Amino acid sequence: APGALRAVGAVGSAARASALQERSALLRRWYELVMESQDELARIITAENGKPLKEAQGEVLYSASFLEWFAEEARRVYGDIIPASGKDRRILVLKQPVGVAAVITPWNFPSAMITRKVGAALAAGCTVVVKPAEDTPLSALALGELANQAGIPAGVYNVVPCSRQQAPAVGEVLCTDPLVAKISFTGSTATGKILLKLAAGTVKRVSMELGGHAPFIVFDSANVDRAVAGALASKYRNSGQTCVCTNRFLVQKGIYDKFVEKFAKAIERELHVGNGFDAKTTQGPLINEKAVEKVERHISDAVSQGASIVTGGKRHSLGKNFFEPTLLSNVTTKMLCTQEETFGPLAPVIKFETEEEAVAIANAANVGLAGYFYSEDPAQIWRVAEQLEVGMVGVNEGIISSVESPFGGVKESGLGREGSKYGIDEYLEIKYVCFGGL
Repeated sequence: APGALRAVGAVGSAARASALQERSALLRRWYELVMESQDELARIITAENGKPLKEAQGEVLYSASFLEWFAEEARRVYGDIIPASGKDRRILVLKQPVGVAAVITPWNFPSAMITRKVGAALAAGCTVVVKPAEDTPLSALALGELANQAGIPAGVYNVVPCSRQQAPAVGEVLCTDPLVAKISFTGSTATGKILLKLAAGTVKRVSMELGGHAPFIVFDSANVDRAVAGALASKYRNSGQTCVCTNRFLVQKGIYDKFVEKFAKAIERELHVGNGFDAKTTQGPLINEKAVEKVERHISDAVSQGASIVTGGKRHSLGKNFFEPTLLSNVTTKMLCTQEETFGPLAPVIKFETEEEAVAIANAANVGLAGYFYSEDPAQIWRVAEQLEVGMVGVNEGIISSVESPFGGVKESGLGREGSKYGIDEYLEIKYVCFGGL
């Protein structure tokens, strides 16, 4: 790996010098090739991580959109001229690429988590080394093949797949080698903290998109049918294995029973567990046995403390890593499922009485990535949106990710933002030039 990094560093100088139009055109061409290959790329995702083919197709479109977006943003890296206090000087501000960026990505979005980072890095003029998740290296390699076909020069987009055993060692090299200027990581908070410590030795620029514990609050004023539809989408996408998935539902006492009943019916009616390649499947398998065991542990802990299983609750009859979409009622904040991120198809529902109580429960977590709430009261919407300690809020909306919006969290959910006009700043240094003697 260190030898590879030397080569990437050398290519970096050329990448920085490349004309903006050229970088923009190459990203645009890469986007077009991804769109032309979307069916094959989607099949790779479903084969690698099990998500239903329809979701995989959605991910490929989302993935491609970042290449298109940053092809356009590459031309909008504006500097500044600042009025100086003295007549004999001028103050110029330039934005320049940070250098080699190491990108470490997760298995749950094996394509989109790469393009969201790499699109911004290449638009800024950086070179990248991608370490994909051990479970899903093929999507990263497929993107690499398309990058080659697009004419992106050798050494600009690099993939270093490795086994689970080798992952810590490879991660350590990427975080400690002085040639790497920037680390961008999406994954668990625990791993993020390790990488942060390693990156501190050489004071690297760091972007972290870490775990969440998303609250989904349904107030008495909410449209219950819309809240149920949003809950279904937010909780069970990718079988509950996304960092912005709802992890705990907070429902006000006036509509609690009605919400639970309608939510259970929607789960039973609309969710189908099965092979991701079957057209009717909405819920694929969990990523591995460990993930299944965590869901089981959260359910048994909740039930032992008085929670009720409304629907689901056990491994699916298909066996292996398949699990029934599960809904728990009578849940309290003392239960594991409301204290840890489950990362599986489990929806625990807590009853609350007042707005202040709901906000306090939501903000009690040490992480803050996404938060959702349903309300038809405009004053309440303003209050709660401003009070929730998260980086992203969905108001009457369960799916909030888009290329135009800044993605990221507060507290222990991370540092920095991805996508949007802000995403490219993570890969740029600001240089001040004092032009004197005028």
